[in-house]
Amino acid sequence: MDPFELLRIAEHLASGGAGSGRGRPPQAELRRAISAAYYAMLHALAACCADMLVGTSRTNRSQQAWRQTYRSLEHGYAKNQCANQGMMAQFPLAIRKFAELFIYMQRRRHVADYDPDPIQEYAFTRDKVLQFVEEVSRTISDFQDVNAGNRRAFSVFVLLRFRRD
Repeated sequence: MDPFELLRIAEHLASGGAGSGRGRPPQAELRRAISAAYYAMLHALAACCADMLVGTSRTNRSQQAWRQTYRSLEHGYAKNQCANQGMMAQFPLAIRKFAELFIYMQRRRHVADYDPDPIQEYAFTRDKVLQFVEEVSRTISDFQDVNAGNRRAFSVFVLLRFRRD
């Protein structure tokens, strides 16, 4: 799943593209845009994990192993790991920013998808949603520019549970 395609869809929805294109987009479209922006981050992270642990070249990797690794990313566990400030301090700034925005966007997605009447603080406007989409796009690009060693370490960190035996 291409995260930037999801972001194009989010921008389209937030701009009122699914409706008449005139006036304010309906809350349903703004909410779907928030959800799509969060899922862009999730799919960027899942692809990173699979690429870093299994390989980027389809000809030199097991597609089944790549898919299993991609699908192994758990929303809640990844969020909790991203919130672990002690461990996150060891990663480069672009990864830390990705982690912070991942947590923030997951919270916004929960409001967008599940809260029937969000409080004013969480109300969605076209401008706010378009800012989120732009920030997510920039953050994903910066994350993808981090060297492979750091992205591989982060992938292991968000996928695998640490055991103290």
